[in-house]
Amino acid sequence: MNIDLAIFAIYIVLLLTIGLWKSVKVQSELSYLLANRSTGLFALVATLVMTEFNTSTLLGFSSVGAIAGLWGLWLPSVFLFGLLFYAVVVAKKWKQFNGFSTAGFFTMKYGSKFGKIASACLLVAMLGFSATYIKSLVLLFSPMLACLTEWESSLIFVLIVLAFTLRGGLVSVIRTDIFGFMSVLVLIPALAFFVWINAEGGFSSFIDRFPISKSQEDLSFAYIASLIVLTMFTYISAPWYSQKIFSAKSEKTAYLSVVIAAVIVFLLYGFPVIATGLFALTGIENSNPQMSIPLIIQHFLPLGWKGFAYGVLFVAASTTLAGVWSAMTTMAISDFLKHSDAKVGISRSIYITIFFAFFSWLSANLIVDNILNKLILANIPVAALSFALLGGFYWKKTNFYGAIASVIVGIVWGIFSYYYWQEEGGYTIYWVFIGIPIIFATGGIGSLLTSNRTG
Repeated sequence: MNIDLAIFAIYIVLLLTIGLWKSVKVQSELSYLLANRSTGLFALVATLVMTEFNTSTLLGFSSVGAIAGLWGLWLPSVFLFGLLFYAVVVAKKWKQFNGFSTAGFFTMKYGSKFGKIASACLLVAMLGFSATYIKSLVLLFSPMLACLTEWESSLIFVLIVLAFTLRGGLVSVIRTDIFGFMSVLVLIPALAFFVWINAEGGFSSFIDRFPISKSQEDLSFAYIASLIVLTMFTYISAPWYSQKIFSAKSEKTAYLSVVIAAVIVFLLYGFPVIATGLFALTGIENSNPQMSIPLIIQHFLPLGWKGFAYGVLFVAASTTLAGVWSAMTTMAISDFLKHSDAKVGISRSIYITIFFAFFSWLSANLIVDNILNKLILANIPVAALSFALLGGFYWKKTNFYGAIASVIVGIVWGIFSYYYWQEEGGYTIYWVFIGIPIIFATGGIGSLLTSNRTG
């Protein structure tokens, strides 16, 4: 038997074992959805990192290394700035709220009508994210599963993810996140190392290959800055983060875990950017920069390492996917079906998770073409909630009318920017640098003008 295939198989068996281990003890929705609110620092750092580290972003963000060299490290910096902003501005606030879902805060602040609107916006966004995660797995494993169609391979991935997380919910997600976290810390620096020792001329040739002036043209700072601001104002509302924060055992744990995760996530995406830049020096033809990481694995990883790499990257994508499904299930129950108490069983949670998994699979095959572009596009409804969230936390005059007006304007402007300027025209620059101020201006003015009314 091929040693790489054997190692990959062993890795998947370990993943399934860890995910299913003691999952039968998860009997309540509180445990299934929020891990009994007792997650410690190390576990929370691990699950936050693995929530962010996924193959969609890995393939999309690392590809800039093959285009812009070291300048491409600015792209992973969006996570450093975005998560540090999250830590300072909302981490402790979310733990103080300590609810069941992001939309639960909007319900408390603005009423059930707005809460359901916010929940619907976030569910649509998460469906888009889930689809890109599945699509990235299809691309990553395409050399290994060339005999299968994309529909077939993506269905296999979805079924495997359900197998190790469906019974245990967030408890299983966190356990497998810890396993994946420790593996990723080994693999990602190794990717850069193995391609470096095969690159002609090493770092001196690497720097010469990507002149800074040309790199800045290929990857404009305006585009990078727009993603930094976008990340700052979308992550604060991200349900897949707030759910993990709700599971923390204390406010201090919540805050420190996000700060530590910010640095680690930057490094985990930074090494692959360097690796794909070095890959351009190896002489191997690569017409699609998104395929740089799979090609590095295929050509430069020694015997045994390939199987380990595919196992780790499968875990990275699948745990992120499972985390998003868990957050979607939590929102559906708490915002539409009403969570009652810890004595409620987990059957409906399981059925809802299967429902979201099925539609994620359909969306991956019917909608997603370019992973990075669709990943960014899915943020439109999340960014639209930025004023409603920060205003709710920090400004007492914020009300239903200002909040709903800001959301409508945010969604309309985001969609307009996408269709008017499109991807080739750098729509994110107009969407973010015009849209975010408009969202906050609309929310602020709307709240002041309707301060004597209630929603």
